[in-house]
Amino acid sequence: MQDALTIGELSARSGVASSALRYYEQLGLIRAGRTGGNQRRYERAELRRVAFIRIAQQIGVPLEEIRMALDELPASRTPNKADWARLSRRWRARLDDQIALLTRLRDELTGCIGCGCLSLQNCTLSNPGDRLATGGPGPRILLDGKPV
Repeated sequence: MQDALTIGELSARSGVASSALRYYEQLGLIRAGRTGGNQRRYERAELRRVAFIRIAQQIGVPLEEIRMALDELPASRTPNKADWARLSRRWRARLDDQIALLTRLRDELTGCIGCGCLSLQNCTLSNPGDRLATGGPGPRILLDGKPV
């Protein structure tokens, strides 16, 4: 573990707070060795795992699902391109859905800002009389992508 990183170094290199790294370790997302003085030391390969965790979280993947995915990776070697490709394939549909939602939101938001919500009959956030309650929680028109 000569070339290993301290928690502060891993934090600085990854952009993730030390407290979050300790939490990731507690959840089994990353692994640390210990020095004789019980200080954490991280192999450099953990940088890739932390980067993967950050990206997966950005697309809305829960930490438990990330942990299950990381459990499939080899423990003693740096994950390779094929490892990452296999894991990322399963989240492609989720990412496509998010892109579609963000596109709809961008397009609708431009209209909302432009109209100042003066035409509530066309507003994607309006729900008079809670008529969309049976469709589920949240802004159904935007989430479902269907006009009323």
